Amino acid sequence: MAEQKEDKKWYVVRAVSGQENKIKNYIETEISRLGLDNFVDQVLVPTENVIQIRNGKKVQKEKVYFPGYIMIQANLSGEIPHIIKSITNVIGFLGETKGGEPVPLRKSEVNRMLGKVDELALEADQNVIIPFVIGETVKVIDGPFNGFDGTVEKINEEKRKLEVMVKIFGRKTPLELSYMQVDKI
Repeated sequence: MAEQKEDKKWYVVRAVSGQENKIKNYIETEISRLGLDNFVDQVLVPTENVIQIRNGKKVQKEKVYFPGYIMIQANLSGEIPHIIKSITNVIGFLGETKGGEPVPLRKSEVNRMLGKVDELALEADQNVIIPFVIGETVKVIDGPFNGFDGTVEKINEEKRKLEVMVKIFGRKTPLELSYMQVDKI
């Protein structure tokens, strides 16, 4: 059994964009229905978490990192490539020539793709660079002052907040806003 593990390589399946997770589930279901689990180790849709503001609330959303691509670690022998290709919305394998064999990813490519996923997870936790500078004009995109323009007066790195001076009814008013509530103009 040990040598079979060595036969598994990473391949990229091209799929209809927007359907990646659905197709991943189809592949997994089909493989186990046919009892071919020992040929396929894992099916992966690389994603990143993106924070968006919806109705004043932060919403974390998973965004597919490589739209239209699904990674699969498998031993593509016998019928396996044919089974995968015949799944709805699967276009084929990346790198295969007409009628040729699917081309496995090189180790460096796999590490880069999988590494990118880890890197993005790390990056989300760190205070990356401060996207604003004092004196810069920004537009408020969230909260009661949505649509107003203001000038960045102070930047609080730790809290990731800005003090923005906004002109309201002709008077300058300081507002404390998070980085997510303003946009560059």
